[in-house]
Amino acid sequence: MKNTRRLMLAGLGLAWSLLAGQAQAADGLVTDLAARTVRLPASSERILLGEGRLIPALAILEREDVSRRIVGMPGDFEQLDPAGYAQYAQRFPRLRTVARTGRTTAESFSVEKAIALKPDVAIFGLEGHGPSPNDRETLARLSAAGIVVVFVDFRKEPLQNTARSMEIMGRVLRRDKEAAAFVAEYTAQLARVTRKLATLKTPGPTVFLENRVGLGEECCATMSNGLMGRLLDAAGGVNMAKGLVPGAFGMLSLEQLVSRPPDVYIGTAIGSPETAARMPMRIVLGAGVDAKTAQDSLARAVQRKGIATLPAVRQGRAHAVWHHFYNSPFNVVAVQVLAKWLHPELFRDLEPQQTLAMFYQRFQPVPLSGQYWTTLAPAAATASR
Repeated sequence: MKNTRRLMLAGLGLAWSLLAGQAQAADGLVTDLAARTVRLPASSERILLGEGRLIPALAILEREDVSRRIVGMPGDFEQLDPAGYAQYAQRFPRLRTVARTGRTTAESFSVEKAIALKPDVAIFGLEGHGPSPNDRETLARLSAAGIVVVFVDFRKEPLQNTARSMEIMGRVLRRDKEAAAFVAEYTAQLARVTRKLATLKTPGPTVFLENRVGLGEECCATMSNGLMGRLLDAAGGVNMAKGLVPGAFGMLSLEQLVSRPPDVYIGTAIGSPETAARMPMRIVLGAGVDAKTAQDSLARAVQRKGIATLPAVRQGRAHAVWHHFYNSPFNVVAVQVLAKWLHPELFRDLEPQQTLAMFYQRFQPVPLSGQYWTTLAPAAATASR
C-alpha cells in the first residue's frame, strides 16, 4: 500500500538521521526539523518552550520534574486542553508560575519577554501555535541575544517527525538515553500497524474525519494532507477529503458529504467536562472524562444536520478520538485506535488502551486518567434512524 511504503521509507530515513545525529553529537551540533544545523549551548538549564503542549514530550525526558528547567512558555496548554494541563500542574505546581510568553497564537508571542527570561535554548514547533521558521525577525532577535533555537515537529508530519523530534530534544536536554528508550517503543508500536496493513490487497473503508466537532456551526471541517489526516492514512483509511481539500485542513460542503457518504464517521473531540453544558455539541474526551460522558457527547454531536443522516451514523459506524493526539508524541496510539476501527478483524488482537497505559506508565510522571476515544452506542445509532 502507498501509505505503508511511505512510512517504511520514513523509517529508513529516521534510521539514517539517527546515525547522522550520533556523529553530530560529538561536535555539539544538532540538525533540527527545519534543517538548521545549530551548535548547542554548554548549558541547557533554562528552556523556553514555543508551545505549552510540548510539556508531555518534555516529560518523557524529564520525569522527575518536568517544570524544573522551563523559564517561559505560551498559555496554549491550559487554554486548549485545560484538563490535560491540570494533571501536570497538580503534579508540578511550579508550572503555574512559569512566565507566559504569549497566549495561543504565534502573533501573541512576546520576543521581548522571551529574551528577558534569559533562556539557554528555545524549543519551537515547525508550525502551530508558537513561533515558526517563518518568523525570521523573532529568530534573528533571539539569535542576537545568544539564545539557541531548535525546531521539532509533532504536528505537520507527526509520524515522520515524532521520533526525530524526541531524539533532538534528548540531545538538547542531555537526555539521549531517555529519548532512545521512547523512540524504540514508539517505532515498535507503529510497526504493529504498518506490518499488518502491508498484507492488505484492497483499499480500506472511506472515512469522513470531522475536525474539532462543535467548534463552529457550519459543516464540514476536516483534515486531509497533514495533522490527523496523516494518522488516518497510516491506519489504512481512505480519507474522503483527499483530492477535495488540498492542504492540511479545510472544509467539505454538506452536499459533498451527503452525495458521497463515507463508510465510517470519525470526529475529533475538543470538549471537556467544564465546557459540556455551555457547548453541548462538542465531543468530550481527554483527562478526567468518564466513559458515559464521552459516549453521550458523541451521541449528541452526531445529531447535527447532515451528520445524523449519514449511513455510517445510522448504522453505528461512528467514532470519536481525542483531538490533541494530532500534536502529541503519543500519536501512535491514535493510529492503533483508528486501525482497529477500520480493520477490526485484522487488528482484533491489538489493544490500544494497553498501549496508552504502557506509555503513561513508562514515560510520563502523571497517571493515565480519562477516556481518549469512544464509539457510538448501538442504542444511539438506532435512535438516529
